[in-house]
Amino acid sequence: MNKSFLDYFLKIRLPIIVFVACASLVLTYYVSRQERDGVGYQPAQPIPFSHALHAGQMGIDCQYCHTGASVSRHAMVPPVNTCMNCHSVARKNKPDIVRLTQYFNENKAIHWKRVHKLPDFVYFNHSVHVNRGIHCQTCHGEIQEMDVVRQVNSFTMANCLRCHRNTAAMLPYLPGIKNAPDNCYTCHR
Repeated sequence: MNKSFLDYFLKIRLPIIVFVACASLVLTYYVSRQERDGVGYQPAQPIPFSHALHAGQMGIDCQYCHTGASVSRHAMVPPVNTCMNCHSVARKNKPDIVRLTQYFNENKAIHWKRVHKLPDFVYFNHSVHVNRGIHCQTCHGEIQEMDVVRQVNSFTMANCLRCHRNTAAMLPYLPGIKNAPDNCYTCHR
């Protein structure tokens, strides 16, 4: 190999190649952040649903729709008939409610897009947290102010451990609460 070509490659080409490779990795890392930790994820739903209206303005308790939150691992996405408890009489002529009624009449489930998701290897129990008095907003953010639900907190191990190890500071609205367990088996089974 020609020495001048090798000098040229080492001084000019190689640094450019290394720079482009590093820039690509950094860009990929930041662009995929939302996919990795979910913060900012805000999918469009098959039927628009405003938590700001229902939970905020109307003051409907989260557990009216998410019935599993106090009795199960899963908060559960409400079935169409829960929506129809009100919408069989309220705002029936709105286009989205007409579509909702069509799902109900055809006995079809609405395929809502899940916003908050933990990895399959993580065990989480909503009822344990809800029954201890932990507000939904602690993890899900000010959901009662969201027209479209988005993930505002990272559901990473570090974030969960921060709360489990410093519970009183993280949950000042629960006086006298003790730190939660932080052993591996608490969340990994």
